[in-house]
Amino acid sequence: MLRLLSALVVTTSLLSCGVVHSLAAEPATPMYDVIIYGGTSAGVIAAVQVKKMGKSVIIVSPDKHLGGLSAGGLGWTDSGNKAAIGGLSREFYHRVWKHYQQDEAWKWQPRDEYGNKGQGTAAIDGEQRTMWIFEPHVAEQVFEEFLKEYDIPIVRDEWLDRTSGQGVTQQSGRIAAIRTLSGKSYRGRMFIDATYEGDLLAVAGIDYHVGREANSKYNEQWNGIQVGVLHHGHWFKQPVDPYRTPGDPSSGVLPGISAEPPGVKGEADHRVQAYCFRMCLTNVPENRIPFPKPAGYDPAHYELALRVFDSGWREHFGKFDPIPNHKTDTNNHGPFSTDNIGMNYDYPDGSYERRREIIREHEGYQQGLMYFLANDPRVPEDVRTAMAKWGLPKDEFIDNGGWPHQIYVREARRMIGKYVMTEHDCLDQKETPESVGMGSYTLDSHNVQRYITPEGTVQNEGDIGVGVPRPYEISYGSLVPRQEQCENLLVPVCVSCSHIAFGSIRMEPVFMILGQSSATAACLSLDAKIPVQALPYEQLRTRLEADGQVLELDIPAKPSAKARNLEGGVIVDDAQAKYTGNWTHSGANGPFHGYGYHHDGNEEQGKKSARFAANLEPGRYEVRFSYPPNGNRSTKVQIQIHHVGGATTRSVNETQSGDIDGMAISLGTYTFEDEGVVEITNTGSDGYVVVDAVQFLPAE
Repeated sequence: MLRLLSALVVTTSLLSCGVVHSLAAEPATPMYDVIIYGGTSAGVIAAVQVKKMGKSVIIVSPDKHLGGLSAGGLGWTDSGNKAAIGGLSREFYHRVWKHYQQDEAWKWQPRDEYGNKGQGTAAIDGEQRTMWIFEPHVAEQVFEEFLKEYDIPIVRDEWLDRTSGQGVTQQSGRIAAIRTLSGKSYRGRMFIDATYEGDLLAVAGIDYHVGREANSKYNEQWNGIQVGVLHHGHWFKQPVDPYRTPGDPSSGVLPGISAEPPGVKGEADHRVQAYCFRMCLTNVPENRIPFPKPAGYDPAHYELALRVFDSGWREHFGKFDPIPNHKTDTNNHGPFSTDNIGMNYDYPDGSYERRREIIREHEGYQQGLMYFLANDPRVPEDVRTAMAKWGLPKDEFIDNGGWPHQIYVREARRMIGKYVMTEHDCLDQKETPESVGMGSYTLDSHNVQRYITPEGTVQNEGDIGVGVPRPYEISYGSLVPRQEQCENLLVPVCVSCSHIAFGSIRMEPVFMILGQSSATAACLSLDAKIPVQALPYEQLRTRLEADGQVLELDIPAKPSAKARNLEGGVIVDDAQAKYTGNWTHSGANGPFHGYGYHHDGNEEQGKKSARFAANLEPGRYEVRFSYPPNGNRSTKVQIQIHHVGGATTRSVNETQSGDIDGMAISLGTYTFEDEGVVEITNTGSDGYVVVDAVQFLPAE
């Protein structure tokens, strides 16, 4: 939901009335050119760039450890196309590579045994080697070395004052200083909010959003509530009973299941995608800490896991991704796993104490799950025996018993800034202005709720995985607020974008890219004595390119493995069609032409249509219609071909494969003047109506 300044006062006690706090009593407070709030990967890289540009900087970090998720267990880098990663972000991964060239880096595993997994063969300039898979302590060490090498001051365990009204001082539309809970003030000319939560932008009164926007907000397909959409496999493939006593709703629901209605597909809600800890695990006995039994452990919390096992599911090791030295980056996998679904809704706007409660609850849930899987006699023996071989590493997170110090905040606040990135930018459906970096990862959202279906079974909702056709540009306008709200703040993490666009942007290499670009813009704006919104883009672009940032790539869109493109004649893809009603893009089934297809969601029969129009030379053409068949399709899809003689209606059974290469069907041969039009409707349909492409093939 949109949080305006007044809403901050009421709902989060951020008390923006305090932004007029005077610094007159503190003349000795030093002044910095740039103040960075947050010690995440973006914050560290931003600070390095500021120093490289000859400006003074300080990192004010609420955390004791540097690097956020990059040093917090996310060692299996979600990177997408690595050619889109340049500048200091690539430098980070180069330094990781250099670390693993040392023999002493391989304590628990021979280097040859691990091989070259995660190593780039060459960087964009043909010289720098990279390593994209690493242990948490290695990443933290690299970030600490950055600070030492560039002599960057940092204050740790300093938390922005969000409750007393003293957190941000503003003067003439600019932030003048920030104050922490310890009472310390930090004065600066430019500010960067590099936190996962967006606390500085919120206290400063910048507009932001929490939760999923309705699809109608930005004319998107993948943003709002996703009931009925099943992508990654993080869903219940077999019917599983949700009640404590199977079949008896009066007995109540099992833990982790909501009894509330899930909402309407495509509509907005307040929910955010699930959090977890990216555990680093090891199976080396000498380095292994057996999974601890957490305080308050209750095996009843994992009854649903037993029912999943009873359904035949055995993919529990699917995301034990191997990193060096016989360790893993372990992520959520499957219908019941480390994601603590539905337990984080209060986190983005929550007080520090409320956030600590949520973090403790997540820690107890996940530690309890691992203990349960390794020890409970009701867990299938094959699972229990295999899981008991794993544990926490003694040499990671050594001040926290081997447990990660950073919870995976997949999404919190998102600024509503000068430009809002949407799925249209990510899916290459529009031209994105003023690129300051690139993203290339899948539109990815984890589940946001677990609910009861009308059939009385449990199901997860919110999991999305839609591939992007090529690396896409990220706009400078998404890093800055609207000028009337603040002239000297940049936001490289909680960027201005929709929920589903953030699902792709939210990758650690991208945060580092945007951290460098934010710092560059801050320094150039300081030199020019102008608001960050007024910085000439060509000036910014010149410096970014000089520093190795990748702002655009001439890479053709890469089709899915399920694609089998039509050839010959004039082809109109589903991306070029004109739609009436809300159609959904997908790529779950193949074969298809291009990068996927559209379907009607098996909803609102008679109210949806898709119009495929082609400019043609006058003559006769065979018209072919392409669709990926499936048993849930309509057996009577109504198609109308508009030609010189009028209109001809055909009915197609989409449960059956087309007779042309298994993907298309001939609709007949017709005479056209200068335009051919084919219109598909869902009138009278008895299943999903799918449209992929229409081909006009000249007839001999």
